[in-house]
Amino acid sequence: MNRRRSDQPSILFVCLGNICRSPMAEGALRVEAARRNLDLIVDSAGTGDWHVGQSPDVRAQATARRHGVEIGGLRARQVTAADFHRFDHIIALDHQNLTDLERLRPDDSTAALSLLLDHVPGRRGQAVTDPWFGDAAGFDTTWAEVTAAARGLVAALIPSPDGRGLERPGA
Repeated sequence: MNRRRSDQPSILFVCLGNICRSPMAEGALRVEAARRNLDLIVDSAGTGDWHVGQSPDVRAQATARRHGVEIGGLRARQVTAADFHRFDHIIALDHQNLTDLERLRPDDSTAALSLLLDHVPGRRGQAVTDPWFGDAAGFDTTWAEVTAAARGLVAALIPSPDGRGLERPGA
């Protein structure tokens, strides 16, 4: 088993192909965590394997770049069983990917599963917009959603004065 050995919170974002929504979420969280001086382990993956090794969609890259975030160096990969032990939180971008993750999840998994927009007040249970088949405006909508979720995640991960933060498995 490849269990984590770090006190850093770790988050894996998962969408279908790992070339649009999840790399955008990864980039948004990295920037928000750095802005708030929070040290995190962040990655993204897809449930499907057809884009493995590819960089994010050019429209996703352009949208992130317009907001000062570079995601062009990321490469798509497929989620693995080991991820369920490597990450504290595995966050799906939509319901189908959450269902797929629940199916893939090993019995001894240590990761908490959720939907990304569960971390945005008033958006619990909602899916992040999939911009793949739309125009550039769909990528802007997705960026706004993943950015709001990144702010919510970071706020939850920064311990409050009473020592509470986003609950971690086994904590």
